[in-house]
Amino acid sequence: MLNKEDTGLIVVDIQGKLASIVDESEALIENCTKLIQGAKALGLPIIWLEQNPEKLGKTVDSVAELMGEQSPVEKYTFDGCNEPNFKHALNEAQKHSWLVCGIEAHICVYQTATHLANLNFDVHVVSDCVSSRDINNKQLALNKFCNERVKLTGLEMCLYELVKDCRAPEFKLILSLIK
Repeated sequence: MLNKEDTGLIVVDIQGKLASIVDESEALIENCTKLIQGAKALGLPIIWLEQNPEKLGKTVDSVAELMGEQSPVEKYTFDGCNEPNFKHALNEAQKHSWLVCGIEAHICVYQTATHLANLNFDVHVVSDCVSSRDINNKQLALNKFCNERVKLTGLEMCLYELVKDCRAPEFKLILSLIK
């Protein structure tokens, strides 16, 4: 079970034209912004990745604006774990459980999440916060995660799992995000 004291969020490559051509792109971006807002309300650390931003473009505005002054970790390998600055951010956060969202589910999300699981992190891919250009590739990734010790969750499921109690100060904001 996720708990806010030991959980962080990794946002993978929601960038440029690619973000607009993945399957159900508008829903993906909307769900990811809700997830980020919920993570911020719960005080979770957020690590934000960008794949080759000079070629793919910057993170979409609605996501980037939520990051405030925080800068993205640039990467050129599909697996974020191969980027030293990403590993440094993981170590700084000192969390064991990680929620993962972003694109593309079958490439960068898959490689980063499975590597994290192989490093013995508790990894939860938020299934309605990931996508690929082809829905079949997203489904393939979701199916493979189960064989890679990566858990699947959903936007609503993980936020309520983290807030735990309707009396929690964060509950009303979480509720407003989900409605």
